[in-house]
Order: sequence, then structure tokens, then C-alpha cells
Amino acid sequence: MASPLESCWQYLVTHFSDFQLATLGTFIIHESVFFLSGLPSILFERSGLFSKYKIQKKYNTPAAQERCITRLILYHLCVNLPVMLVSYPAFRYMGMRSSLPLPPWSVILSQVLFYFILEDFVFYWGHRVLHTKWLYKHVHSVHHEYATPFGLTSEYAHPAEILFLGFATILGPALTGPHLFTLWLWVILRVMETVEAHSGYHFPCSLSNFLPLYGGADFHDYHHRLLYTKSGNYASTFVYMDWLFGTDEGYRKLKAIEKENKDSVEIY
Repeated sequence: MASPLESCWQYLVTHFSDFQLATLGTFIIHESVFFLSGLPSILFERSGLFSKYKIQKKYNTPAAQERCITRLILYHLCVNLPVMLVSYPAFRYMGMRSSLPLPPWSVILSQVLFYFILEDFVFYWGHRVLHTKWLYKHVHSVHHEYATPFGLTSEYAHPAEILFLGFATILGPALTGPHLFTLWLWVILRVMETVEAHSGYHFPCSLSNFLPLYGGADFHDYHHRLLYTKSGNYASTFVYMDWLFGTDEGYRKLKAIEKENKDSVEIY
């Protein structure tokens, strides 16, 4: 007997073509997860809700937030969607499929973990390159227009950067030719991770409080509020690449000072 998940998947593959699911389906999933997970940080800023968990005390104006949303819609329709349409044959060639049966969860989770590790490694070096003087001035500075990030700024970037760093996201799936379900799960988790990292809020339930190697909002927010030559914290998801290459030195010093000040207050 088919599981509910398999029944839902059977409905999709029966009513839509492989091309429709892999391109338009992936685009719809990306847009839905991105905006649904990113909009709450805008509402928090405008209402002042959870202000004690806000990392920076500065707030973005409604006009700045709306400008971000408008440009994001334009970038997604004019850059992201065409890339998905054009890259479909390459993914098919590498072995991506949408037919039943769905792969075992052991395969799905191991592939997604591999994608996170590979993406983080490639993103780290690509991001460091974008912080060289010329590329920062002409490309990456667009992303840093928001020194106080909120969830939706995670994908606010120059079109060239969208393509450049987007390579890190699609490299893992391109190499392994996963089932479309695995690709969708990867897209969902990767979008939620980058939105959380740019949310501007560090909650008690944040994953970085429980997973030592996970960066999260506090780790990435530090990157946004410093000058491009001194920012560090270049990795997308984990902290070990910055630790290995010493690009988190400023952040670690700041955390040590904050801890020392906190301990002093508790003593007195």
C-alpha cells in the first residue's frame, strides 16, 4: 500500500510532465518557501515584536523593505526562472528523475547532507573572492546595501552574483543526479537556512544554540555590519571553514568580549 507521500507524488507525476515539475514546480516551491519564511522578519521589524532578540538595534524603513521585495521579484522572474528552464536538460543528463518509487530516506538525507557540505565549501571561496576590491565594488556591494539584514535580503544581490554563488547551490545535485523529491527537499532546507541567517534575529530556539558547527543569524549578521575588507564570516551554513582559515577572528574576539562583560555583570 502506498504511503500518503507516495500517493501525493503519484498525483503529481500523473498530472504534470517531468519538465513542468522540475522547472515550474521547483520555482513555485522556491518562491513559496522563500517569501513565507522571509516575510516574518519584516513584520517583526515593523511591529517591534521580539525586539529583545534583534541582533542590531537599527531598523530598515518600509520603503527599503519594499524596494528589496520589488527587485527580488524582478530578479527571480528574469534570472532564477530562466536558469531553471535552461538547466533542465543538464540535470536530466546527470540522472535526475521524478518517477516512483521515491528513494529511501537514507539516500535522501545523505545526499542533502553532502549538498550542504559541498555548498558551504564552494560558497566560502566564492564569497571571499566577491570581497576583493573590484568585485565588491561592482557586484557584491549590492547585497551589502542592507547592513541590517532581514530574511528576504538573503537573495537580494547583483544578477552576476546570483549566477556566481548559485553555482554552489546546484553543484551537488548536478553531480549526483538526485530524485526530484530530494532536489525539492534540498531547495527547501537551503532557502530556510539562508533566510534564517539573514533574519537579523537570534532566538533561544535558533539552531546555532544547539549545533556547534552551525553559523546562523548571529554569525552572518556580523559579516553584514563591517567594512568589506574586515568582515570575515564568509561561509554560508557552517563555521569551520572560517575557523580553519582564520576569517572569523574578529567575530570570535567580539564574542569573547561580550562573554567577559556578561560574566562581569553577573558577578556584580
